Amino acid sequence: MNLKYELQNIISGKSKVKFGKLIQTITCYLKGSEGTSALVENGKQNKNQETEKLTHFIENNNLWVKDIDFNKFVSEGAEQRVYLKNSKTVLKLNDSIYYTSWIDYLHNLLVNNYFFPATAYDLKGFYYFNGSLYAVVEQVYVKANEATELENVKTFLTENGFNNTKNNDYYSPELGIILEDLHDENVLTKNGDLFFIDTVFYLTADFYTID
Repeated sequence: MNLKYELQNIISGKSKVKFGKLIQTITCYLKGSEGTSALVENGKQNKNQETEKLTHFIENNNLWVKDIDFNKFVSEGAEQRVYLKNSKTVLKLNDSIYYTSWIDYLHNLLVNNYFFPATAYDLKGFYYFNGSLYAVVEQVYVKANEATELENVKTFLTENGFNNTKNNDYYSPELGIILEDLHDENVLTKNGDLFFIDTVFYLTADFYTID
């Protein structure tokens, strides 16, 4: 199957991907009304209204996460807070600040889980913290045992159709997908293998074209 077509099916919920069921269900719900869909397509989705709609879904489906141990804080970035869940996984709280809509953030999770199943995001639910709504995802805890060489990241992505546009940002002209912020804290190296633990995927208008 054509790779773009396969990804389009995953985004639309027609095909499966690791940990994708809940993500696809919520995405479908947020796209549910004709008005919302039109706004999303025009890039004018009102994120506050979208958050209200998402919150309604969370409450109706009991998706509030209540068992986060805040004493196991690991790190904090512009978009997320990370906590150890156990010796094997971490919980990441992400407020989707890098995205204009929650739908775009959920699309990022689906694309990541397709390309990088070893570090797939398992959406557990949501948490309200300091006036902001956060998605709570569980991910394998990768313990790097060597420094990541960014040239190795570039080589790997180039071989898979992603061109380096600037610094640590990439674009796949074939797929119409942008992948950004791949510095050495977002891509870890363990036993010579690369692990993409924090991806920022964006789907461009070209992604939705039919070749």
